[in-house]
Amino acid sequence: MRRALASHLLLALLAALTVYFVQYALSDYALTLLELVMLNVALALSLQVTNGLTGLFSLGHPAFMTVGAYVAAILTYPVRRKGFMMPDLPSWLAGSEWGLLPALLAAALAAALLALLVGFSVLRLKGHYLAVATLGLIIIVRTVVNNLDGWTRGGLGLSGVPRLTGPWTVYAFLVLVWYLCWRIKHSSYGRAMMAMRENELAARCTGVDVFALQLFAFVFGAAVAGAAGALTVHLVTVVTPGAYGIPLAFLLVVIVVLGGQGSLTGAAIAAIALGLLSEFLRPLEERLELYGLSQALVALALLLVLRFRPSGFFGSREPALLSGQTVKRQGDRRWPRKTGTSSSRMSGCDPSKPRVPLS
Repeated sequence: MRRALASHLLLALLAALTVYFVQYALSDYALTLLELVMLNVALALSLQVTNGLTGLFSLGHPAFMTVGAYVAAILTYPVRRKGFMMPDLPSWLAGSEWGLLPALLAAALAAALLALLVGFSVLRLKGHYLAVATLGLIIIVRTVVNNLDGWTRGGLGLSGVPRLTGPWTVYAFLVLVWYLCWRIKHSSYGRAMMAMRENELAARCTGVDVFALQLFAFVFGAAVAGAAGALTVHLVTVVTPGAYGIPLAFLLVVIVVLGGQGSLTGAAIAAIALGLLSEFLRPLEERLELYGLSQALVALALLLVLRFRPSGFFGSREPALLSGQTVKRQGDRRWPRKTGTSSSRMSGCDPSKPRVPLS
């Protein structure tokens, strides 16, 4: 336990040093890029809880990000411009201007409530049926936002949102999300989630409330997505109904698949790699006029992983350095020597001994 705690503290310190270096040594563009990458990591971690641990196939994160972004933007929008930009707001809302932290909590709560209402119906579906239903949720949220002209300005979007998100705010949010996801995975609830992911019927027979855990994971992922949407809109200072759409949903799923279903470390590494890959390849795309090269490479990587390593780079495991586990070698005396299959050992039958025929 102490070794795992020291490893996590060292990782957090290295991330803080990276933020400090980028903040004072590189340009504002590089700093914004780092903040967006950290937000993508937080989204990937939350999707690992929703999809990776439970085995669900939800694509609804962009819908919850849209809800969180608009809720936070409306709450923090300057009062002097609310009457002109959003004329249909109620008087108590038009005359108030919230800070970032309460708006962030309100955005997470709004997304969680939406997930709670939707989850009671859509979580009865399985597999690709659930994926289609959550894709429909993205379209529904976009349509509602487009038609609330007096609240959201419709397709024009909200511009002039105050830039309240800083690198240390995003860093603190990422550390909090990592801590919560890690604690969930390594708790009894996380083990129950992974058990029902592998065999739902067996999990039910052992007393696991499958629907309650799936609903909890769905709501938790939605709350993180709503908070991430709130931080994003206060970083880029503008939000439109199509800012978070279906391409983002598939990108997050690709991150989960590449990193490994259930591996938090794999999701974080994949999110960082894909975020930096598209940025590094952008000058090459412009020089060669091969626009979309990064997306083609991501698709190729996904196909290769699905063909040769379907469990992803990490599977469901975490590095031994972070989990605090000691890796035992095969030659160690403490390693159990295999004498046969598990069924033969349980039945007391040793396959190495010849069987005596019954007379």
